[in-house]
Amino acid sequence: MIVYAVGELLRQWRKRRGLSQLDLAIAADVSARHVSLVETGKSTPSAGMILRLADQLHVPLRDRNQLLLAAGFAPRYPQRPLEDAALSGALDAVRRVLQAHEPYPALVFDRRWNIVLTNRAVDPFFAYAAPELLRPPVNLVRLGLDPRGLAPLVVNLGDVRAVFRSRISRQLAAAPDAELAALYEELLSPLPEEPTGQRVDADVVLPMILRVGGCELRLFSTITTFGTPMDITIEEIAVESYYPADPQSAAYFTR
Repeated sequence: MIVYAVGELLRQWRKRRGLSQLDLAIAADVSARHVSLVETGKSTPSAGMILRLADQLHVPLRDRNQLLLAAGFAPRYPQRPLEDAALSGALDAVRRVLQAHEPYPALVFDRRWNIVLTNRAVDPFFAYAAPELLRPPVNLVRLGLDPRGLAPLVVNLGDVRAVFRSRISRQLAAAPDAELAALYEELLSPLPEEPTGQRVDADVVLPMILRVGGCELRLFSTITTFGTPMDITIEEIAVESYYPADPQSAAYFTR
């Protein structure tokens, strides 16, 4: 295990964001010399300065704790189970969002795309997946792309895989994660002869097309996250809500 000093970690985050020391200094309203001294270990930053720089670098809360620990400070951001009493308000809000979205599907997943919560409209689709894919934690990417999961139902599987690949590539570029990288290698690494997917007419968004029970469902989705979270769990969850892309798909869910 490699242990980095806080200055080296900040330098890595700055490089990851494509910023110069001057860029970061201007954004954080400090001198470029001070940024240089912190990165080289010639100046020991305060906890406030670490968080100030981390904020400008858009460092996730989990990694901000690592920066603080590397400098000898206590972690600032807690990570509690979603069912913890302290998060009851957030959990209630998420459940309300899921319920209000019925009869259309909606679910909550974490930073590694493990499904945390669903509404009732998702349940019928789980019936098409092999039992081993439904053992917790149920991974949304694996469920959608594995031949034992929903992949046989997806008409434009190549397009859906490309969307997953793009989203997770951006996620890994923003904040590296070994488990997420392994998931990418397992399910999303481009294959030499991989089909590009079916061409789909889409004026606004690319729909996911499912063939279920003789019906062709066209769905698009939106993702909702919490603004200005102060808990790691809350920062790392997202609500994905699916909407019908045509009247026929809407009728399937409402009847």
